[in-house]
Amino acid sequence: MKRPYIVCHMVASIDGRIDCGMVDKISGDEYYETLEKLDCRTQLEGRVTMEHYNARKEPFTAADRTPAGKPSVYKAVESEGYVVAVDTYGRLCWPAPEIDGVPLVCIVSEQVAQEYLEMLRNEKISYICVGRESIDLWRAMEILGSEFGVERMAVLGGGHINGGFLAAGLIDEVSLLLAPGIDGRKGQTALFDGISDREHAPVRLSLESVEQVGEGTLWIRYKCGDRR
Repeated sequence: MKRPYIVCHMVASIDGRIDCGMVDKISGDEYYETLEKLDCRTQLEGRVTMEHYNARKEPFTAADRTPAGKPSVYKAVESEGYVVAVDTYGRLCWPAPEIDGVPLVCIVSEQVAQEYLEMLRNEKISYICVGRESIDLWRAMEILGSEFGVERMAVLGGGHINGGFLAAGLIDEVSLLLAPGIDGRKGQTALFDGISDREHAPVRLSLESVEQVGEGTLWIRYKCGDRR
């Protein structure tokens, strides 16, 4: 099955840190302006980023923790684009089935509570449930392509979800806004983070373009290796 073409689009300090509060202080509207130029109608974010910007603050708590235990897909609505949330264990609650008018799709693992999937169906929120212990990202991307019609998608972090896509060989292009500021704080998440395999080989990139945008921000675009 054909998966979407995936662009990782991020803004970082020059030491590669991506804390939301920090980058808000050193960058302006360049992030969203360049994101629009990437022509990715579907956009994906990790649980931490979604919790910070879009989800309700109170996490979902299941009365019955019986896991889904098998793959399943629920498509609530047909759309030209989606907002995709990666939420392995089903912790996020949502104020609406869409974000800024774009339908929501939740990607969870088969460890998610059946109760959580029922809640999503009742709220008319689409979901993809794949992966026994953790999300099978590759399979989830194939489903986005085959069943949701997604051809091009932007991954918008955070660092651990970016690292997961990188480790799975699912990044085709990196679109990096290097903002004029330094974080320097110990323990802050990096642009790509969380890969536990210490023998994981570096991923070589091919420079496509460099452009100055906004007040001293560099927009750097790289292509990754061969797509699988």
